[in-house]
Amino acid sequence: MDFPRTLRERRTRRHLSQLDLALRAGTTQRYLSFIESGRSVPGRNMVVRLAESLELPLRERNELLMAAGYAPAYPESSLDDPVLAPVRTAIDHILRGHLPYPALVVDRGGDLIAANTAFDLITEGVAPELVGPGANMYRLALHPDGLAPRILNLAEWARHILVRLGHLEELRAELTGYVPELEPSAGQLGFAVPLRLRSSYGELRLMTTVTTFATAVDVTLAELKLEAFLPADPSTAEALSAAAGAMACAAAGQEPGNM
Repeated sequence: MDFPRTLRERRTRRHLSQLDLALRAGTTQRYLSFIESGRSVPGRNMVVRLAESLELPLRERNELLMAAGYAPAYPESSLDDPVLAPVRTAIDHILRGHLPYPALVVDRGGDLIAANTAFDLITEGVAPELVGPGANMYRLALHPDGLAPRILNLAEWARHILVRLGHLEELRAELTGYVPELEPSAGQLGFAVPLRLRSSYGELRLMTTVTTFATAVDVTLAELKLEAFLPADPSTAEALSAAAGAMACAAAGQEPGNM
């Protein structure tokens, strides 16, 4: 990789001038200009400072270091690595704690790492190959054998999904082909785009939140996303609670209402 070009691209992508980046990194515009023109070769610490000042994801910080000829600074562990055991425990705890509402954890590409039992209500009736660990949740959302036939506001929700896939060009192209040319509703969307989903418990109106491990210094951990679904109205809250109760009864071998 051409380090001067790579640095310049990262800077311009964030709409920063050389002076802006130099001030953030604690250097001078003149020196930064020399780096971007290839007239000066920065030390490892300077490359790290530039990457931090650009607020690059950890993966891109490693790429910038390698472009400059240095070893990566941030490890990329497998989730099965013993060093991430506390992370797996924390994920399980968070997913259980979010019940009776659905929640899941995905990796950088949107592949499923884990989900709680309430997520089963979201995925009811979808093709088996679109669910389970390793399945892509963006594909699940828009595939014609996935959630798409049950999404009542498909135009708005599809756009919400597709704008998140800028770093996944092939997947974005695939999913765009699944989405019909629908015009978004002309009505007021409110404060957030809800997921309006038909289910066996009636229509669900769900808001989503995304949580990350903000202090992560491991690439794998930094790229995990916890997506939680929250009821957007009282009837959805009641439906999710009823579904969770029915699942709990089924797991215990009891009839609903006999607990």
